[in-house]
Amino acid sequence: MPLRAIIFDYGLVLSGPAEPAARARLLAITGLAPEVFDTHYWKYRLDYDRGTLNGRTYWQTIARDTGMSLTPEQIDALVEQDVLLWASVNPVMLDWVIRVRAAGLKTAILSNMGEDLLGHMRKNFGWLDRFHHLTWSCELDMIKPEAAIYQHTLQKLGVQPEEALFLDDK
Repeated sequence: MPLRAIIFDYGLVLSGPAEPAARARLLAITGLAPEVFDTHYWKYRLDYDRGTLNGRTYWQTIARDTGMSLTPEQIDALVEQDVLLWASVNPVMLDWVIRVRAAGLKTAILSNMGEDLLGHMRKNFGWLDRFHHLTWSCELDMIKPEAAIYQHTLQKLGVQPEEALFLDDK
């Protein structure tokens, strides 16, 4: 079967690498050593991406686990910096999306994504309308690598698995 669709992950595919300045601000706000921060940052990330946690409850959970005491203002700042951590885009890939569409292929984004980053993207990334379909984990209560999230995207594109290429950083 011929290729009919290309499905892109957002993180480290359509986005650039994590923003070092935002990471430094996250570390400064929490006061955690980088290795401790990283362990706890990723421990509940899939719950955040699934929508089980929101930005506020995600950081409250990390604070509880690490013994931190965070003010509401610090939590707001952590949410903001976490968004900025992942908000840079990869212009080469975005340009390629345009060429892929021009070649007649369907395009989609399928990404594990928390609601705060997604809100920022919808507000600031006009290029999202270049895609035929957008699948965001936090809206479906599903995450990669669960088969259902891939099947959802394929169904929305109207293609079979063998007709699609998924580009991910993992």
